[in-house]
Amino acid sequence: MNTSPEPAGQQRTRPPLSEAAKASLSKTHTLFRMFVISVLGAFFVYQLDVNHLWLTGILTAASVALGIVLLVRAAKLKESRLVLIGTISGLVVSAIMVLLILVTAVFFDEVRQYQACMGRALTDQAQSACRVQLESSLPGQLP
Repeated sequence: MNTSPEPAGQQRTRPPLSEAAKASLSKTHTLFRMFVISVLGAFFVYQLDVNHLWLTGILTAASVALGIVLLVRAAKLKESRLVLIGTISGLVVSAIMVLLILVTAVFFDEVRQYQACMGRALTDQAQSACRVQLESSLPGQLP
């Protein structure tokens, strides 16, 4: 019986990165971290208090800008597939946040009253009453 291990084939080894490539990769990762923080920050600020819609808008604008920069870097430099997938996912969340911000800006008073009502609602029945109040304050269906 032969106990010596046989090579399983050619292994893919990457050549060592140059200092410029390491610096570029580090910059991309820093930009990606900033992007993730701005996306999550916009989402959580909106969830906490709709009165800070302006801050949510700023964070969402920053996340869109950082996302575009990251997409360009990922496509041009082909650094990391994980960064590319994460950036695309974050940009989808940012696009949803843009729509949410626009709708909230149009119906700001109604959303603010709903959020205040939900903050005081302790039971399911009270939460249901808040939803009914919101639905009755919004305009009806378009013909």
